[in-house]
Amino acid sequence: MKKRFYFVSFLMILSCQKEKVEPVLANLPNILREVSGTEVLINSSFIWMINDSGNSSNLFGVDKQGTIQKVLKINAKNHDWEDLASDEKGNLYIGDFGNNSNTRKNLRILKVASSDLKKDKAKAEIIEFKFENQRDFPPKKSQLSFDAEAFFYFQDHFYIFTKSRIPEKYGQTFLYKIPAKKGKYKAKCIGKFFNGKENSSWITGADISNDGKTVALLSQKNVLIFSNFTGDDFFSGSLKIIPFIKQTQKEGVCFTNHKTLLITDEKFIFKGGNLYEFSIK
Repeated sequence: MKKRFYFVSFLMILSCQKEKVEPVLANLPNILREVSGTEVLINSSFIWMINDSGNSSNLFGVDKQGTIQKVLKINAKNHDWEDLASDEKGNLYIGDFGNNSNTRKNLRILKVASSDLKKDKAKAEIIEFKFENQRDFPPKKSQLSFDAEAFFYFQDHFYIFTKSRIPEKYGQTFLYKIPAKKGKYKAKCIGKFFNGKENSSWITGADISNDGKTVALLSQKNVLIFSNFTGDDFFSGSLKIIPFIKQTQKEGVCFTNHKTLLITDEKFIFKGGNLYEFSIK
């Protein structure tokens, strides 16, 4: 009986740990089975979400129960929408820069004005860019570092984190910077970080807290929390690593306040398709 009691107790401890790290806030509807970006805005009660390539050009406003309350049609093609960001005025930005084969020459960010979020259809302003150090399309296999699934807005600029497709360097991300206004830009590389060799280390989402003091980078295996950095040297200062118990295809992350994250993952067979909320204290 003692052995059985200890075994049950052990399972209860594991259950508590699981709940602490990855509490499911809601299950998402099937239409969001390929959710790739998640964001909250200062002037909206919704959690905004998008799907990636092969899906409609829609923004979805979702409540905390996982119910879609708003669908906004964007007049721009979903080449490969991968992340969402927002600014201090409540404008929403769509990162259309998914680039699996590293061959795209039409990388862009779509701006949806705050005033359009209550409409049924919206015309997006287009911000175009290319990576300053990409010469070939595609580059050599040893240089497949120009895919991207993560970005955020900070002090009138966008910060884009790349996703590596180089074997043994999947967790390597390069940080690029461009102005957050209409135009055509060369994205400037200002930093890099290594999250691991395996493809569960891919950087698939990013956000910065409203106070500008904490950065979250998302992968399938963990979330990386950077703080105490100087300026936009986000990889300096302190790093906290929060591992995930379940390695699902997590691709969306955003702050609801400077200590709380929302995370979404894609649905694959019987895994994922959820909205999670947890503290990073």
